[in-house]
Amino acid sequence: MAIDPASSGSTAAPGGQLAEQLAVVGPNMREELAGAHRAREVSLRACRDTIRQCSLAIRAVHRLLPDQVREHSSAAEASLRVAQHALDPFPRLAAAGFLHDAEKEYAEARLTAALVAGSPLPDHRDLGVAIPAWLNGLAEAASELRRHLLDRLRDGDLARGSALLDAMGDCYDVLVTVDFPDAITGGLRRSTDALRAVLERSRSDVTTTTLQVQLQRAIEGMSGAGPGAG
Repeated sequence: MAIDPASSGSTAAPGGQLAEQLAVVGPNMREELAGAHRAREVSLRACRDTIRQCSLAIRAVHRLLPDQVREHSSAAEASLRVAQHALDPFPRLAAAGFLHDAEKEYAEARLTAALVAGSPLPDHRDLGVAIPAWLNGLAEAASELRRHLLDRLRDGDLARGSALLDAMGDCYDVLVTVDFPDAITGGLRRSTDALRAVLERSRSDVTTTTLQVQLQRAIEGMSGAGPGAG
């Protein structure tokens, strides 16, 4: 039995309608792809600048240069907002990974500055970043404290070194309780494991320095007693 094309459910457009449809759809899709490409290029440049400024801010934290910390942190935030705005219409691009990295670095810079200063930590809403970026930023900020801790130990400030070690431990104690798949947390488990290794080395450094100081004080006490003491 012959099948009537009109009743067969065929999706083919009659006559030249298909060509006309494609003539409209094709350019529209190309324009949307071009817009996504432009947004990606803008956001990539902005993300790279964010990461660079964050690195400079963290270096300034360790060098105790608060004015430079504020300058580079402000520049990092401005670049991050450019990237976020460019990707707002393109959520699939925003999830590609490079925006997460920039947000994480920005969180790390701001949280490192707060931890070193002993200031309240800004949360993810304060920083305008996603929760996974904030959590990973906290893990890396806590790891950054090791450098500051060692600098303080070299300066002979054992109390400050111990306080920084306690801050690292507090961060780890919170992060280790975030038990979700890496797809949700942005690979937080790896960041937390890395922090644990840094924390253990730092605890060893503080313990060794404490014992050395105690030994030195004991020796000085014995020397101060003099040969005829007692």
